[in-house]
Amino acid sequence: MRSVTYSMGVSLDGYIVGPDGGFDWTVPDEEVFRLVTDELREVAVHLLGRRLYETMRYWETVDEDPSLEFSTHEWAAMWKALPKVVFSTTLSAVQGKARLASGDLAEEIERLRAAPGQGAIAIGGATLAAEAAGLGLIDEYRMRIYPVLVGGGTPFLPRREHRVDLELVETRTSHSGVVRLRYRVVR
Repeated sequence: MRSVTYSMGVSLDGYIVGPDGGFDWTVPDEEVFRLVTDELREVAVHLLGRRLYETMRYWETVDEDPSLEFSTHEWAAMWKALPKVVFSTTLSAVQGKARLASGDLAEEIERLRAAPGQGAIAIGGATLAAEAAGLGLIDEYRMRIYPVLVGGGTPFLPRREHRVDLELVETRTSHSGVVRLRYRVVR
């Protein structure tokens, strides 16, 4: 059965975007970019909320710029080819390999878990991930912790009404000080 992973860049004080909505501090160096690319290779489908979908549309056409480095083209090609499911009540259409969700989050995840094939179901966007976490649907949390304190904004982890035990799966530190943590939910 496919696992559900939640992966984002996060400030040391726990935010994926700062109080001004900015996330310029998450620009990865080459080492972190390779790590994110390797992580994307493990994904079969990506679930996104509207805001993250709109942010990530940039990657649908960036590979047309010949001046960009190979690694950027590689990541863009992988992202472009990846099936995506967008959860939105305001969008009427999406582009490329994306489709609008036809059911609620739990139904969509169960349908994707039951589908044949391999690869993770990645979930992105704090609001959508908070809903999935609240329903107990996330199997693994992946954080890239950046050495910055932003002082507020959108938190990576939602407030929980109950305890969730985690098992550390991996820790990696880049030369730039970004720390990657992978935790599996203990069931």
